[in-house]
Amino acid sequence: MRTLDKYKLLLIIWLAFGWIGVNDVSAEEINVQEIVFSHIQDNYTWHITSWNQQEISIPLPIIVKSEERGWNFFIASRLHEGNMHHGFYIAKEGEHAGKVVEKKSTGEEVRPLDISITKNVLALLLSCIILTSVILGVARWYKKHPMEAPGGFVGMIEACIFFIHDGVIKDNIGKDYRKYAPYLLTVFFFILLNNLMGLIPVFPGGANVTGNIAITLVLSAITFIIVNVSGTKAYWKGIFWPETPLFLKLPFPLMPFVEFFGVFTKPFALMIRLFANIMAGHTIILGLTCLVFISVSMGAIVNGAMSIVSVVFCVFMNCIEILVACIQAYIFTLLSAVYIGLAKE
Repeated sequence: MRTLDKYKLLLIIWLAFGWIGVNDVSAEEINVQEIVFSHIQDNYTWHITSWNQQEISIPLPIIVKSEERGWNFFIASRLHEGNMHHGFYIAKEGEHAGKVVEKKSTGEEVRPLDISITKNVLALLLSCIILTSVILGVARWYKKHPMEAPGGFVGMIEACIFFIHDGVIKDNIGKDYRKYAPYLLTVFFFILLNNLMGLIPVFPGGANVTGNIAITLVLSAITFIIVNVSGTKAYWKGIFWPETPLFLKLPFPLMPFVEFFGVFTKPFALMIRLFANIMAGHTIILGLTCLVFISVSMGAIVNGAMSIVSVVFCVFMNCIEILVACIQAYIFTLLSAVYIGLAKE
């Protein structure tokens, strides 16, 4: 990631003015795989950029519990450049690569209990603060102007809320939609905000929150719980004794097995769809950006041509990703509402 960040400012200037000094860029080799995976993976520091071979980053707090030494709290900068602190260090390879590990007295490398504030955790907290501030700010405006029609930013938020509330939640759930509206509206704006923040290349954006499968797993698990807790007798009867020919249920319960399997595949599809779309978008944009630096050693003409192609495609992909960010938030909310509505029908 360091080589890419070294030229980040130059690339931004070129995007703004349509020019790049290709002769001023050294022919350093870059590891595209390392650049891509360092972005989409979580980290204990929030790397911002590099300037004059100095790394500008935000070290985050590491909180781990060792089997032998108990709880430990320290800043991630203590583990910079492969350093060890109180027996803890960041593994460079193996199944724990990129994670904090410790060496036991027996020499065995193990993972401690890790509840550190990582890049994705910090981005998650920031997005929650921003989302809460926006919603409370809109509610405060309505209290101060009860008889006025909103405009500008407040009007845009109102339009989004009514679109999801009436066109998605109310239409798909039915008469009991009100008690599910808070969750579904929250999940829509949460996913939308994190998707959009992930496209911002500078702090506090750029984190791959919704491209992290742990986040999408929790969101889909909440939907899974709500759907099955809300299920009526008819819903469960349709799973364990569906209205199909008897030979599909006895002596071998083929259709009940298929229906029961579908209970788990629906939230699984929600999880994978959001995770895969966001992660793929980030990966494609980073890969296209790397073309600028990969072609440096090919000469000024080739590098200039590839730079133009790279930036044109990056701008195009960023526009597509903005659309995808909105669509994925809408689809997750829509399918969640549909599943809840089917369980209550």
